[in-house]
Formats: sequence, C-alpha cells, structure tokens
Amino acid sequence: MAEGQKSGYDGHPLAPTNGYTRSDEEAATAHDAQELRRQKRKKWLLYGIAFVVFQTAIIVLFSLTVMKVKTPKFRVRSSSFNTVDVQPTSPSFTLNMNAQFGVKNTNFGPYKYDSTTVYFYYNGIQVGSAIIPKSKASFLSTKKINVVVDLTSANITSNPNLASDLNAGILPLTSTSRLNGKVELMLIFKKKKAVNMNCTMNVNTRTSELENVVCK
Repeated sequence: MAEGQKSGYDGHPLAPTNGYTRSDEEAATAHDAQELRRQKRKKWLLYGIAFVVFQTAIIVLFSLTVMKVKTPKFRVRSSSFNTVDVQPTSPSFTLNMNAQFGVKNTNFGPYKYDSTTVYFYYNGIQVGSAIIPKSKASFLSTKKINVVVDLTSANITSNPNLASDLNAGILPLTSTSRLNGKVELMLIFKKKKAVNMNCTMNVNTRTSELENVVCK
C-alpha cells in the first residue's frame, strides 16, 4: 500500500472526510417533500381560480339584479266617488272622484319623480285632470297618491254615444300621463327613467264604482 493512503478495516478506501452521500431513504424523503410542496401549490392555485370564478359570478349577479334599473309603473289603482250626477236626457255628467294612483318601484334604490298631470278623457275629449305632486317611491315599494278629481262633460259639445252610455250606466274613460324622474342606486349612481301612463276604465254610474281598470 502506498504511503499516505488510508484504508478501512475491510481493506476498502475510506470516503473523503469532507464528502457526503445521500442514502435512498433521504432521497425518498426529499422527493416526498417536493411532491408535497407541488400539491400545496396546486391546491392554492385551485383555490385562487375558484375565488376568481366566485367573485365574477357575484359581480354578474349583482349587475343583473341590484344594479339593473327597471322602469317603474305608474297607474290608476282605485277610486271612490263623492258625487255622481248624470243626466242621460241632456246628456251630461258631473263626477267628483277620490282617485288613488300608484307608482310601483321594483328597483334597489328610490325613484324620485317630478310633479306631473294626469288627464282623463271621454272618447278623446278631456273631461278632467289631476296634479301629482313631486315625491319619491322608496326601493321595492309602491308609492300611493290620493287625489280628488272633478270630471265633467262641459267640454263635450256633441257626442252621439254619451246619451247611450249614460243610459246604460257605464261611462268609459281613459287616463294618460308621463312621469319623469331618476332611480338612485347605492346613493351614487343615478339613472333617468320616464314612465308613461295609459289606462282605460269604466265608471259605473249606478253603483258609483270604478270598474275594469286596465293600464299598459
């Protein structure tokens, strides 16, 4: 044996004192740790994707429901009568009506509207009107407005149907109006919305009732 060469007890050279050799167990442990880290990164990536998808779905749902501005509805709801004076032979009529109007707001924010006028017609001739004051309909609610309306045939100079309608006890009327306002969302966003009223109805002069109210 050459001088200066060291051997083990079994005759094989010893490993260098500053070297290192990993056993199979250490290699397996390192591989498992690496695989665990990879699985964790994969799991967090899946969590991130799921969060993004969830947030996107929430934003889309929010946009289609809460932030979507719908046109409110403005119509005649009901009425009662203080005075019903009809003269089939003349023919003429004078009616004093307590009308209730409604502004239905299905938005997630209040609808603030300006004052307007509702006009009532008999066969295209104006027979009365009502002033709707400036106000607002709260979110997801219906604003009810009670107004006294005088209806008269004073503007009807000649109409062949009036006598027969009064004799039958059914006076057909229409009402029209336009309501201008804004829907406010989240106290920040404002969207202008105009509402048109177009209603037909019958006044039963024998029972003093409003019947067959249909609004578009």
